[in-house]
Amino acid sequence: MPRLSATEPFIHPDCEIARSGFGAFCEVGRGSRIVNSTFEDYAYCDRLADIANTTVGKFANIAAMTRIGPTDHPMGNASLHHFLYRSESYWDDAEPDADFFAARAARRTVLGPDTWVGHGAIIRPEVTVGAGAVVAAGAVVTRDVPPYTIVTGVPARPMRRRFPEDIAARLLRLAWWDWDHAQLRAALPDFRALPAQEFLSKYEE
Repeated sequence: MPRLSATEPFIHPDCEIARSGFGAFCEVGRGSRIVNSTFEDYAYCDRLADIANTTVGKFANIAAMTRIGPTDHPMGNASLHHFLYRSESYWDDAEPDADFFAARAARRTVLGPDTWVGHGAIIRPEVTVGAGAVVAAGAVVTRDVPPYTIVTGVPARPMRRRFPEDIAARLLRLAWWDWDHAQLRAALPDFRALPAQEFLSKYEE
């Protein structure tokens, strides 16, 4: 396990990173592609993740071979093919379709803090996954996921809540993901040992 840094993301080999930024203690797994995205503090993805046009929240956990914010082809036109917008690859006198690329980049996917995206899951553009939610392995998420909810299937549907609504609301108010690094370290034994309700009872003001 690499020692992570507050100043530089740990980028494993063979990654493609473009127009993206990283907060403190971030990690990008081998062979991943990250495009037009932001990783907030402590977020990471495992190997071969493909992430575009996405805000990845603090402490987000992204498993291997996931696809987040996949881009679309122009389904309303006479052709789906990318010669419509990557036109310069086909003709010397054609320009790329800048408006198409701008519209595509604006369709943001948002992963909330402390989310978990399971192996091979797909999360569509313009979907928000709420804080503490879990996307099961292989799920295809086409709609927003409420905080602290587990979704499964194709298309993904809620399976159950991780916690009762009152516990989830208290976790959202506590927002431990905004604590500083020293505070997190001080609370580490309790993160490890205490169930969520006991943790809340100890740390709520």
